[in-house]
Amino acid sequence: MPIDRLTVPPLDHALRAPLQERLDHKTKPVGALGRLEELALQLGLIQDTLRPRLVRPHVLVCAGDHGAAKAGISAYPQEVTWQMVENFLAGGAAINVLARRAGLELVVADAGVNHDFGPRPGLIDAKVALGTANYLDGAAMTTAQCATAMERGASVVESLSKQGVNALGFGEMGIGNTAAASLITHCLTGLALDACVGRGTGLDDAGLKRKRELLARAVAAWADRRDTPLEVLARFGGFEIAMLAGAMIAAAHARMVLLIDGFIVTSALLVAQRLQPAVLEYCVFAHRSDEAAHRFQLEHLKARPLLDLGLRLGEGTGVALAYPLVASACAMLEEMASFESAGVSSRE
Repeated sequence: MPIDRLTVPPLDHALRAPLQERLDHKTKPVGALGRLEELALQLGLIQDTLRPRLVRPHVLVCAGDHGAAKAGISAYPQEVTWQMVENFLAGGAAINVLARRAGLELVVADAGVNHDFGPRPGLIDAKVALGTANYLDGAAMTTAQCATAMERGASVVESLSKQGVNALGFGEMGIGNTAAASLITHCLTGLALDACVGRGTGLDDAGLKRKRELLARAVAAWADRRDTPLEVLARFGGFEIAMLAGAMIAAAHARMVLLIDGFIVTSALLVAQRLQPAVLEYCVFAHRSDEAAHRFQLEHLKARPLLDLGLRLGEGTGVALAYPLVASACAMLEEMASFESAGVSSRE
C-alpha cells in the first residue's frame, strides 16, 4: 500500500483514567513502580483496552548498502554488510543472542544490500537495488526508489500484523549508515552538522575528521536543498532507513507497539514522525545510544529512553535488552493483585 494512504491516528485517551485507576489499586503505593506504570498505561492506550497483551513480538532488522561507504566514511569495508546478514541468518550475531534471550522473533529484510543472497530461509527479499548511489555526487535514491523502499517496509509489517504480531522492534545493518543518519538528523532537526557526526563503527581522529569533511561536502553539493522529509531521505538515506520509516508508519497504523533502537533507527523515525506526527505516541524508546547525536534526537522528539548502557552496535540490540521491561509492565497490569482481591488494607 502506498505510504501516503496510511494514516496514524492520535491515541484516544478515553481509557486513561480507568487505566490509571486500575494501576493505582494494585498492591503498592501509588506510582511506586515508576516507569513500568507509565509503560503499562501507554500499552493500554495503544491497544485501547484495560488488559493489553503482547502477542508474538518481533524485531525487524533491515539491511542496505550505501554508495558513499566506498569514499571512506566508515572504518569497515562495505562487504561487512552482507557478511553480517549472513551472520544474522546463521544465528550468531548479538541481536540473535539477545532476541532469543528476550523471547523476540527476529526477521531480517534485504532492503538493498550490494550482494546476491538468492532465496534464503529467514531472509525477506525486499531489495530495491544493489545499494544506493553516492550522495557525494547526487541523490542517494530516486524519488521512486525511496517510495518503493518505504512501501516494502509497510508490506512486511502488514504481513506480520496478519500473523497477529502487535509489538515490533526495529534494527538495521548497513556500513556507512551512521553517516546517512547524521545527514538526516542535521537536515530534519537543525543540529549543526559536526555535532551530528560521530565515530560510527570506531573511526579514529583522522577518520572522524575525514567523515565530517565528506559530509559537509555532501550538504554543500545539494544546490536546491529542501529540508522536507522525503527529499532529505531520498538525498542522503539508505534503502534500509527508508524501509524502516515506512515500516514504522504501517506499524503505528496497525496499532502495534513500536520499539525504537538507537541512532540510525531514530533517524528513520525522524522521517516517519514528520510525515505522521502521531506515530510518536506508539513508540517506546529502548535506550540512549553512545552515538553523541542520539541524545539530541531524543531531546528533539521529547523522548525518554528506558536504558542507557553505552551501546553503539545497532542491529536492534537495545530493543532486545529493553523488551523485558515492556513485557514486565504488561504482566504487572494483568497479573498483580489489587488491594481488594488480595485482602490487603489500602491507604486511608
